[in-house]
Amino acid sequence: MNFDNLFLNKIGIDLGTANTLVFIPKKGIVVNEPSVVAIDINDNKILAVGNEAKEMIGRVPEMIRVHRPLKNGAIADYKVTEAMIRYFVNKVSPKIRFIRPDILVSIPAGVTSTERRAVIEATNNAGAKNAYIVKEPVLAAIGAGIPINNPSGNMIIDIGGGTSEVAIISLGGIVAAHSARVGGDRFDNAIANYIKKKHGLAIGERTAEEIKIMIGGAVPQINEKYAEVRGRDLMGGLPKTVKISSNEVTEAIQDELREIIEAIKKVLQETPPELAADVMDKGMVLSGGGALLKNLDQYIVQTIGVPCYVADDPLLCVVKGAGIALDNLDVYKKTILSK
Repeated sequence: MNFDNLFLNKIGIDLGTANTLVFIPKKGIVVNEPSVVAIDINDNKILAVGNEAKEMIGRVPEMIRVHRPLKNGAIADYKVTEAMIRYFVNKVSPKIRFIRPDILVSIPAGVTSTERRAVIEATNNAGAKNAYIVKEPVLAAIGAGIPINNPSGNMIIDIGGGTSEVAIISLGGIVAAHSARVGGDRFDNAIANYIKKKHGLAIGERTAEEIKIMIGGAVPQINEKYAEVRGRDLMGGLPKTVKISSNEVTEAIQDELREIIEAIKKVLQETPPELAADVMDKGMVLSGGGALLKNLDQYIVQTIGVPCYVADDPLLCVVKGAGIALDNLDVYKKTILSK
């Protein structure tokens, strides 16, 4: 038995629409699993969480429901979210504990006070001594190595599975922010719909995600890439394979990309001139899983005209930020919301 775990007193959780990551000081990231839960409808029992549950998507009999308790960065199903947080907390620390841990959870900048309370309650019920919540863009900025406590404007664009959070941060707080309900999941849906319309082929969300990762990009390419896509032919109802090009994927996600650009413009319009000048100077930082979409930084530079960089390990920025904030609670006191 690991005695370190018995005295585990701090846990950081990046509670995402697509993935949940758990950070423990001195150990780093100990869990990185999909935010998916499989439930037996008959007795409401949780059958699987995380990777195991994601494997079941689109492949379950009718008495099992697989769902994501977080929609667009907000808690859509409170009970299931609580069970999921508890599952991840128990996974990293045993049932018998001497100390209940302090748990710090990331939340989207645009959540309502009701949603915020729901996260605090779910975290407390999952076994926290104190539940701290911090807005996602702030944690993403800390994790991307941006000195957020300085008196200068830093712009972070955090594109997750369900939301894109754009924020200007100065002196440890958010000066202007906008949260657009568009992220990786919407990209996947757009790709699936496009293939359905253009090729008469029905594909699942996992296939759409694979296409996005393999050949997707934000800017049309001269040397196109291709992928074979298997799905169900809508006319005959039989399995069929079609060839999709990378530029078709780019075309499919144009509306979603435009929404992200609108969010960036909104925040820039609300930014005080001094801070806007800082952003022009330093550029914007892209984080979150959506930052991995090929050439997204290029696309933003072309449309907004401000330099843009992808953070190191964009997927891990928020959870790394949670780890740093946990280690330095007093430094980030202003940023950390209620218990």
